[in-house]
Amino acid sequence: MQRKGRRCGEVKNSMPAIRTGTEKPVLASVIAFVRHVACRRVTFWRLKRLGQEKAMIPKTIVTCTLMLLLGQLLFAQEKLPTIKATSKLVDIRDGDNFQKGSWTISPELKPDTYTTSSVGKKVIFYTDKDSISIKITPTTKFHFIILLNDTTRALTEIKYLPSYLDILKTADNYDFNDNRPIPVFTYQSENDSNLLALRKGFKLDSIAGEGNEVSKILNLMHWVHNLIPHDGNHENPAVKNALSMIAECKKGNRGLNCRGLATVLNECYLSLGIPSRFVTCMPKDSVFNDCHVINMVYSRNLKKWLWIDPTNDAYVMNGKGELLSIEEVRSSVIHNKPIILNPEANWNHKVSKTKEEYLYQYMAKNLYRMECPVESKYDYETWINGKTVSYVELLSLNAYKQLPQKTTGTNAKTGTTFIHYKTNNPNLFWTLPE
Repeated sequence: MQRKGRRCGEVKNSMPAIRTGTEKPVLASVIAFVRHVACRRVTFWRLKRLGQEKAMIPKTIVTCTLMLLLGQLLFAQEKLPTIKATSKLVDIRDGDNFQKGSWTISPELKPDTYTTSSVGKKVIFYTDKDSISIKITPTTKFHFIILLNDTTRALTEIKYLPSYLDILKTADNYDFNDNRPIPVFTYQSENDSNLLALRKGFKLDSIAGEGNEVSKILNLMHWVHNLIPHDGNHENPAVKNALSMIAECKKGNRGLNCRGLATVLNECYLSLGIPSRFVTCMPKDSVFNDCHVINMVYSRNLKKWLWIDPTNDAYVMNGKGELLSIEEVRSSVIHNKPIILNPEANWNHKVSKTKEEYLYQYMAKNLYRMECPVESKYDYETWINGKTVSYVELLSLNAYKQLPQKTTGTNAKTGTTFIHYKTNNPNLFWTLPE
């Protein structure tokens, strides 16, 4: 639910209102007439070049006709449902959700659009003087006027837009027979000198504890979550490995974004010999302002991947309390299977995370596509001249930009070469470590 071009906005009204529907035909008439006039003028000049004469439509007739049609358009707008207000703040009820003062009247936007996915429910706009409501259907595009202080007219629109969950549910079709080649995923040995230094430098064996494998995995997640705050408003340091980024955060009293946190945790797992990848979870749109990066961590005892999110200190279980993988969480969200978010899930110890907001809204948006590095290793994303890094993206058959299956490009500034592969086969993407 959002205002077009902004982040805020929502809710509804109590007076049943019917859209007149007269403004579109009038506007269509204006467009058709202008096209007709344009064609007549083109015809005139073509005939003139052939030495023929054809009378042009007098300018006065054109002007008068356009004024008449535009006047009808304005008259049609006058017929739109109108509610009054003296305050710019509007309360909105969207289905069962009520938000006080969540909408600001903006006459400069024409229209000012509020979107909702509440099919079968009412959206109600409450001003300080009036209210208006509309029952939402998949075709809803309802226009009305908010008359501010009896002088300023704000053309407002309530429009249906599928929810992130609705969009995700269209992305459950994969091709398990897609055998286009992608590289084999690899995991760096815990005997690597950098990983040994990380393990010893932060006493990660002690942090992981002496419990079972799953408790060690969760303890490391809690440790990274508590050690480094999440900061989504700034870029990560240029050197992107756990030792360097932890030092930078301590020195500068700063945090990391979700990718930085997942990178640090990924290297911590590798240092203890636990296979792990960080996964970029993305929305359907190929151009976006927000995604989320979490970890997929392999449990040898459970013989499966686990969903681990250091940003939100989060893991997910089924109705029986069994830990789930990213693939299983995605399927459960799509098919309405019971899932449980760990109760301590939170953002920076300031905001508790709920299943509805975290999984069915935020992650429903970001589980449309997934991508991860081919090599899971220390310092993989520090860009230097001559370095080559590779990624694999998992796409449903409904996703955009299916082709080309492989792309290669070199960053002119860093000299790093990037290779990207695409697959429609989940079995290749979620393949287990050897």
